[in-house]
Amino acid sequence: MTATTTPTTVTDLYPTRGTTEVTVPRQDPVVWGAPDAPGPFEPADLGAFERDGFIAVDQLIRPDEVAEYKRELDRLVSDPVIREDERSIVEPQSKEIRSVFEVHRISEVFAKLVRDERVVGRARQILGSDVYVHQSRINVKPGFGASGFYWHSDFETWHAEDGLPRMRTVSVSIALTENFDTNGGLMIMPGSHKTFLGCAGETPKDNYKKSLQMQDAGTPSDEALTSLASEHGIRLFTGKPGSATWFDCNAMHGSGDNITPYPRSNVFIVFNSVENTAVEPFAAPIRRPEFIGARDFTPVR
Repeated sequence: MTATTTPTTVTDLYPTRGTTEVTVPRQDPVVWGAPDAPGPFEPADLGAFERDGFIAVDQLIRPDEVAEYKRELDRLVSDPVIREDERSIVEPQSKEIRSVFEVHRISEVFAKLVRDERVVGRARQILGSDVYVHQSRINVKPGFGASGFYWHSDFETWHAEDGLPRMRTVSVSIALTENFDTNGGLMIMPGSHKTFLGCAGETPKDNYKKSLQMQDAGTPSDEALTSLASEHGIRLFTGKPGSATWFDCNAMHGSGDNITPYPRSNVFIVFNSVENTAVEPFAAPIRRPEFIGARDFTPVR
């Protein structure tokens, strides 16, 4: 049974995809749970997350677990059936797989990771409730030319195109290969999560088919990015396999191309509060497919 708690009509606190770019102060908490709530994060960790919009964990999973998840990633990427599945996104030039979505449904190995208390327990602490998986995917950045992800706020897209009403969503990126400072690592602007940037321009129909390869709608202007970077700076994340970065849904982030010989592969899980379930899109003609924006709000157990 699918659990739903959000009403079908809600106030739009974060207007976007209009004729002009707008900024709105964040209307929601960053950490929804109590600072002393039991779980893997210490109160100081939650304080850092509140301040910066992210926190890195040096070793979320053990080396033997990394090896298991990396084998499963390699299996999925090399499976011709998976390649032909609509949940697989390929690089425009090389035609190599860039991402595979809904991996927690495709693979019991990744489903186990989603249910791991080291993972879902941290999501519950931040969001202050039970959670469900809004999106999961493996990101594969093979060497020699894998393209990056341009600067964006995930919430802007999830609000506009998936119908998430509030900023009560958190992502974790878990490294399955080493993240160097040269192979297209994650960059975040610390503190940018406190301001919502509503982008200009209407959302094309079936925008996801293009945006998953190269983002256009929902892209901030150069002027807005310059202002945010000048105010907040940019943090580049590196780490060994098994390390992880948790980041707020409204944090401005992106990653560069990988022109090195060294691949960068991560598993990416988005948890949303069961008290923030999706309604109709706020700024798109139709919903994105459920493998990108889930409509099954069953709590992770």
